[in-house]
Amino acid sequence: MKKFDIFRQFRDAVIIINKKQEVVYRNHTFKRWFKDFTNIKKLSHHSSFDICPINSDNIEVYSPIYHAIISKENFFARISYQSELNRIFYYDLQAVKKGTYTIIFFTDVSAQNKLNDVYKENEKLKEEIIKLTEENDDLQKIKQKAQSQAIRIALINKVSNTIRESIDISKILRSALKELAVMFSAYKAYYAKNEKNIFVIEEVYGLKKSKMPSQVQFDEKTMKTIEAKEIAVCNTLTEYNNAKPFKQPVLRIIIPVHHMQNLTGVIVLLSYQKRELNEEIEILEAISSQLSNAITRAELYQKNIETVKELKNTLKELKETQIQLINSEKMASLGQLVAGVAHEINTPVASIKSNNAIVSKLLNSIQDTELKEMLTDINEIDREAVTRISNIVTSLKKFVRLDEAELQEADINKELDLTLELIRHETKNRIEIIKNYGKIPVIKCFPNMLNQVFTNILINACQSIDGNGKITITTEFKNKKLIVKIKDTGKGIPQNQLNKIFTAGFTTKASGVGTGLGLAICTKIIEKHNGEIIVNSEVGKGSEFIITICSG
Repeated sequence: MKKFDIFRQFRDAVIIINKKQEVVYRNHTFKRWFKDFTNIKKLSHHSSFDICPINSDNIEVYSPIYHAIISKENFFARISYQSELNRIFYYDLQAVKKGTYTIIFFTDVSAQNKLNDVYKENEKLKEEIIKLTEENDDLQKIKQKAQSQAIRIALINKVSNTIRESIDISKILRSALKELAVMFSAYKAYYAKNEKNIFVIEEVYGLKKSKMPSQVQFDEKTMKTIEAKEIAVCNTLTEYNNAKPFKQPVLRIIIPVHHMQNLTGVIVLLSYQKRELNEEIEILEAISSQLSNAITRAELYQKNIETVKELKNTLKELKETQIQLINSEKMASLGQLVAGVAHEINTPVASIKSNNAIVSKLLNSIQDTELKEMLTDINEIDREAVTRISNIVTSLKKFVRLDEAELQEADINKELDLTLELIRHETKNRIEIIKNYGKIPVIKCFPNMLNQVFTNILINACQSIDGNGKITITTEFKNKKLIVKIKDTGKGIPQNQLNKIFTAGFTTKASGVGTGLGLAICTKIIEKHNGEIIVNSEVGKGSEFIITICSG
C-alpha cells in the first residue's frame, strides 16, 4: 500500500497488521531479515521472550507477537527469534497502535547481546587475573622473605667458615667485623677485650686503630645489659664514657661475647642509619656465640700447639655435618614449599581450564568473524599457558620426591630432562642445550639427590655464560659405570681455584649471592653413590664437570 511507503527507508524491520490479524505491509528490511516468513502465526511460533504465563493451555501466550497484536496499548519487549537454520537472533520489538492497524518495529540487538556476553566473560577473566595477581604478590612476598633469610644464613655461614678454617684471632675478628659492618651499614666496627670491665680495643674495621683510644668504658646501664648477656642497642650522642659528643645521634650496637659465665669482650657497631633490630638479633647472638668459641680455641691453641690436629679433625666433622644438615633442611623445606605452591597453583589453574573449555564451546555461536578469530586465538594461548603451568607443577613434584628415601631405579637421561625443564627460565632464548644421550641402563640411586647435583652444576654453567652460549650434556655407560658430562662455553675457572671449588664456603660469586656450599654438597651426594666428580676448565673457553657413578 502506498500509504505505508514511509516505512520503506526504515533501517528497522517493519510489519503492519490489520484488526483481522492479516499482514498488510512488510518493508524491505523485514523481508531481508525474515526471509523464511510465510505468515504471522509462523513468525509468532518462532519468537519468544522472558515471560511465564500461569496455568495457560494456549501456546500463543508464550509469543511476544501475540501480545503485541492483542495489546490495546503500545507494547515493547526484547525477543529472541529462531530461524529455520536454527540460528538465534535478538530484537527489540515495539508495537504501536494506529487506528485499526498494529505497526510492529524490529530493532536488531543480536550484536549488543553477544557483546554483553563478551563483557561479562571479560569481567570474569579480569577477576581471575586479579586473583592470580594477588596470589603472585603473596608468592613474591614469600620469595623476598626467603631471599632475606638466605642472605642472613649466608652471612652466618661466611663468618662461620672463616672461624672454622682459621685459628688466627686477628683474621677471625677482621672477617666478622667486616661482614657485620656491611650488614648494618656501620661506618665503624671494633672488638674490645674485657679486662675487669675496662675494654681494650684489639681489632678495628672502618678506621685506623691508631686513631682509636687504647681502651674504653661504658655507662652503668649499658654494662648491666652487657653482663646480662644481652645486646645493647640505642641511639646515642656519645660512643663511650668521656668520648667527644657526636653532632647527631648515632645508632650504637654493643654485642657481648661470653665464654661460659665470663665476659670475654664486646663488638661495637656504629651506624648513621636508624633501624629496629628484630630477626637480626638472632644473627648477632649466633655470631657472638661462634666468636666466643673461636677466641677460646685460638687462646688454647697458643698455649698448646699439640691440639691443632685434634681441632682440625673436629672442624672437618663439623663442616661435613653442617653441609648434611643444611642440605637435608633445604630439601625438606623445598618439599613443603613445592607441595604448598603446587596446591595453591592447581586450584586457580583448574578454574581457568574449566572457563577455557566453556569459552571454546561458546565460540561457535559467535557470528562476528573478526571477534571469533580474536577470541579463538586468546583461548588457544590460555589453553597452552594452563598446560605449561600444569607441566611445571608436575615436574616440581617429581623433582623433589621426598618420599623416596630408599634407593630407587631411575633413568638418568629422564632425570636430566626433568632438571632441564625446571631451569628452562635460565636457558630460554639464550643458551642452546645439546643432548648427547647414550643408551644407558636404569641404575639404583637417590634420584632427588642426583637432580640436586645436576641442577647445581647446570645453574652454575648458565651463570658462567655471558650472553648466548651452549651447554652440552653427554651420558654413557662403560665398565659398569655411568658417566655424565656437562660442558659449557662459559668464562671458565682459573687454575689456582680448581682445587678449591669443592670446598665448603669457597665461592667465586659476589657477596650475598652464593654460600659456597653447592658443589660441596654435590661432592657428598656423589660420594654417597660411590662415585666421584671432577672438573676440567680453561679460562675463556668454559668448564666440563664429569660425574662417574658405579652401578654395582
